[in-house]
Amino acid sequence: MTRKKEIKMENYLEKVPAIRRDLDWNESNGLVTVVQKNSGFYNKIAQKFFGTPKESNIDLDELGSFIWLSIDGKRNLIEIGEMLKEEFGEDAEPLYPRLVKFMQVLVDVKYIDLI
Repeated sequence: MTRKKEIKMENYLEKVPAIRRDLDWNESNGLVTVVQKNSGFYNKIAQKFFGTPKESNIDLDELGSFIWLSIDGKRNLIEIGEMLKEEFGEDAEPLYPRLVKFMQVLVDVKYIDLI
């Protein structure tokens, strides 16, 4: 990994994730389900003509659920990564690239904000 990429990764790992307040989700037996509302013009058309649901349930796997439940708006990604390593050991590897990619996806779908 180049020095520039290392610096970028370090800066990203110092960010603190926070779950968006307007997002509905629930937890059962350690697994998280995020409820995504399908709103907007095109979704309304799809619901009317194709019977698509008004809400979609997004089930997170064991690692994703652990990460989600670790997000408290205070811990940065380094701390969450340490917790993940302690809980899952080698099953979490490659730890930080995987964690960063998961966070990028959560930001892209507007489930979390990075502070």
